[in-house]
Amino acid sequence: MGLKDKVAIVCASSKGMGRACAEALAGEGAHIVLCARHKDALKDASDAVREAGVRAVPVVADMTSEEDRARLVQTAESEFGRVDVLINNAGGPAPGSHTDHTIQDFRNAVELSMISSIDMTARVLPGMRERGFGRVINITSIAVKQPIVGLIMSNTARTGLVGYMKTVATEVAADGVTVNNICPGLILTDRMYDLLGEDATIDMKPPEGGGLTAELVGSIPMKRMGKPEEVGALAAFLASDKASFITGVSILIDGGAYKGLH
Repeated sequence: MGLKDKVAIVCASSKGMGRACAEALAGEGAHIVLCARHKDALKDASDAVREAGVRAVPVVADMTSEEDRARLVQTAESEFGRVDVLINNAGGPAPGSHTDHTIQDFRNAVELSMISSIDMTARVLPGMRERGFGRVINITSIAVKQPIVGLIMSNTARTGLVGYMKTVATEVAADGVTVNNICPGLILTDRMYDLLGEDATIDMKPPEGGGLTAELVGSIPMKRMGKPEEVGALAAFLASDKASFITGVSILIDGGAYKGLH
């Protein structure tokens, strides 16, 4: 797909969708700069990426830290001389309704789910525009299309990010840089296993007798949750030359769960 020897930063890439994106890009020949807060999990992910025969550079970093974000981009540029692909990804804010959170909670959520991605994008865009090639891909949520009850901070911050990225996509389109958002629905990540426990099954089918998994899966027309590697495959496509005429869009990957037309 034209990704051989490209250089990608994949944020929050030690587990789940971030790791799946890193492995998918590596499978297409891209070198990966990974980051996460936990060193051991980051090492495991980096080792998995290297199995594809590419370079993997792990950076322990917290995406809410401006200093760490600067160091992450500096490391990529020091190791490879450039950044061709940026995948913005971060954990979601705490759940709750509008009465459950303080203003500081919202500030923290915006820093995690919006500002971190804006800052990372601003740091890599000048080089991408100068070279005439770049891909910025944001892992967001179905919530930017269809707000999820009980996730008011995520709904708010991620929707703001999509507005920013749509604007930037227009500003850099003529420079060979695309900016797109991936909007996952229910994906069976480690976090989902933690939430559902034994109720989650490997094949993503509801267990006999129903339960929480059955309730969740029942809301999805495909009757299963998504796999992290399916998100990774979409990210690899959007990063590739084959997606060079796609920009400024928010693509759902939700098994048909979204009920709207747009």
